[in-house]
Amino acid sequence: MDSFRKTVEIMSRLRAEDGCPWDRKQTHQSLKSYLIEEAYELLEAIDEADPEKMKEELGDLLFQIVFHARLAEERGEFDIWDVLESINQKMISRHPHVFGSDRLDTADQVVKRWDEYKKKEGKLSESVLEGIPKAMPSLLRAKKVQERASKVGFDWSEVDEVVEKVKEEFNEFIESLRHGRKHEIEEELGDLFFSLVNLSRFVNINPEEALQKTTSKFIKRFNYIEEKARQRGKDITEMTLEEMDRLWEEAKARSRS
Repeated sequence: MDSFRKTVEIMSRLRAEDGCPWDRKQTHQSLKSYLIEEAYELLEAIDEADPEKMKEELGDLLFQIVFHARLAEERGEFDIWDVLESINQKMISRHPHVFGSDRLDTADQVVKRWDEYKKKEGKLSESVLEGIPKAMPSLLRAKKVQERASKVGFDWSEVDEVVEKVKEEFNEFIESLRHGRKHEIEEELGDLFFSLVNLSRFVNINPEEALQKTTSKFIKRFNYIEEKARQRGKDITEMTLEEMDRLWEEAKARSRS
């Protein structure tokens, strides 16, 4: 607890009038991207099964929580200790089989009881699509919405139907490019993304993981170009597009061999 109090004190010092200009400038909104970034870095550490990296990333994520609590405290809303008390009370109330006299023997019974508590607290909506966080990564939110709709029968019957829908949305997107109206292009691009997520769901592929793997593949091939540039005594900014394209094809060939 002493270490945690020290973290809270460090945050207070950073936000003081003579503290850090960058930290003093931040708001809940400006910190959102950092919160998401730290969460994903923690997920990466978990995937890599790296305890030291996990420890570091958990600390970074915890500091973001302390940061947001400090901002709220400055506005007279709540502080970090209120946050801790709130979660303590919630966990105790939702685990009467641990902290009370109730008896639940299986994980399924526990989940069912949690849903009962959420409904009692007004946090479980009667709507099929409500309760899905808007701040979820867009691909996962789209997938979750589609899964919820599918549970009540609002879904395609065959994967071929979904493929045709993707083609339809792609053609509408291309048509919107010809018109050149940004709001229309944005809407049609969103429709295309949504249909692709639907397709990924039908072929049992996680769209978020698929895109992550593709992005990692791009980074690996681009790093190959950078390394080759260094070996030739060049900075990548000095290379022509043709040179980079040739090295890109080399990287592709190496990854397939």
